[in-house]
Amino acid sequence: MNLTSKAATILDRDAPRDPGKPADLEFARALIKGLGNDPKSIPCRFLYDKRGSELFEQITELPEYYPTRTETAILKAYAEEIREATPTGALLFEFGSGSSTKTEILLSALDRLAGYVAIDISPSALEEATGRLARRFPELAVYPVVGDFSASMKLPGEFASTPKLGFFPGSTIGNLKPGEAVDLLANMREILGTGSRLIIGADLRKDRNILLAAYDDPQGITAAFNLNLLARANRDLNTSFDVSKFEHLATYDSKLGRIDMSLVSKTAQTVRVLGHEIAFAKGERIHTEHSHKYDIEAFRSLAKNAGWTPARVWTDDKALFSVHELRNRA
Repeated sequence: MNLTSKAATILDRDAPRDPGKPADLEFARALIKGLGNDPKSIPCRFLYDKRGSELFEQITELPEYYPTRTETAILKAYAEEIREATPTGALLFEFGSGSSTKTEILLSALDRLAGYVAIDISPSALEEATGRLARRFPELAVYPVVGDFSASMKLPGEFASTPKLGFFPGSTIGNLKPGEAVDLLANMREILGTGSRLIIGADLRKDRNILLAAYDDPQGITAAFNLNLLARANRDLNTSFDVSKFEHLATYDSKLGRIDMSLVSKTAQTVRVLGHEIAFAKGERIHTEHSHKYDIEAFRSLAKNAGWTPARVWTDDKALFSVHELRNRA
């Protein structure tokens, strides 16, 4: 069984069926816009619906996928150093909600916090994440804030004078082009304010074979994760993608230090998408994700361009991954 067949089997076996779900208007707009571009693309944030998030959790457990376990190990090893630099009464701000495993590492170490603030654009994701952490840390004050941290946003007034520690794990910053990454880091600095710090994960450049194995595993889980984007469009928007006619592709651009994930049409075909007929040539790609890799000095330079002052850097002994401490002194 080839990788595409494995991925299709995973999707067919486990994909939730929800034919009555209302159309997701944001997804619909992005799909029409992205498939009308040349080259075609779909923003990577739409990979993470319920099924996509389940598949990504499986990816994090694969032996080939080093980022999650490596960053987790770094945080465990250096949590005490992070604690020592965090004043009593500080607030921990997390940008985006996830499985919260890494968040729990910091919350367990930072026992002098005034509270935990989760910022996310999705109310449901916030409710799930903050509810889980409130149960895990019943003495901790938990504050959900609905907002887009990639855009200008104002925090509640009661947070204004409180010391703040931001947290952005997972090398999510790598999904952005360098200019976009600078803009996001600058916006985080603006949100957190003067005197704040940010703990952020960044994947490091390394041997291309290690990278490609991490993004195209032999079990077909990453392929299923990528192909689920088309299955989601069928489920949520009643499109007519034949998922079996597309295959997952991961490539590495050594000059840019970037993994690119795409979905490749295996044949010439036409797909119905919200009243539009979208033609695909054989071999034509839909770009679905960038993942930029940095060396340490390049990432520190990126942070400086966003107005941060780079401080400490922690890595694993194989130099696979880095966790950076950034300070907002101005």
